Amino acid sequence: MPYITRWSAEKTPALHVVATRAGRIGYADERPYDRDSDGVLWTRVPSLPGKGRPEFGSVHALRQQRAMRELLCQVCGRAADRDADGALWLLGEDADDPAFRAADITTTHPPLCLPCALKSVRACPHLRGRYVAVRARRCELAGVRGALYRPGFPAPIAVGVTGVAFGDPRIPWVRAGQLVMRLREFTVTSLERGPVAP
Repeated sequence: MPYITRWSAEKTPALHVVATRAGRIGYADERPYDRDSDGVLWTRVPSLPGKGRPEFGSVHALRQQRAMRELLCQVCGRAADRDADGALWLLGEDADDPAFRAADITTTHPPLCLPCALKSVRACPHLRGRYVAVRARRCELAGVRGALYRPGFPAPIAVGVTGVAFGDPRIPWVRAGQLVMRLREFTVTSLERGPVAP
């Protein structure tokens, strides 16, 4: 079972989101661990891996955050595969798209170890249809993906789910559920043969 997958017992409790005097959202009963070291508010969710049924397609916020920060495999939770070309990532992209090869990539999907990457492309319906394996020599946390709020009365109003970069003035109004990583200096690779010629 993928390390970052959420389980049915890991239900998000009812959370009362409020506007704070600091000009950002918070919880009415906010606790110190509800925010990360950058002051971003995170979805509060219990950690009960293996309890209930796996909810494929749903990501556990804290395990995804840990996998991104520590470059852990999103499937097994151990160290992601790294070599001279960098950490291994699988992306649902078109490798032939010129924009893909020219740009930095942002993703909410943590890296993988090679054995789990090989299993994933065989087992995951999304990856079976299309994937690109890349090695990134440089990666940096770029922002968060989560519920964006706007001021409202008597409480802030959720306006949708989006990605927001660190430094964006909207970030104090996001309840984060996933970290976003920017991959730089990446090489398209084959899981079996190594780097792919451009």
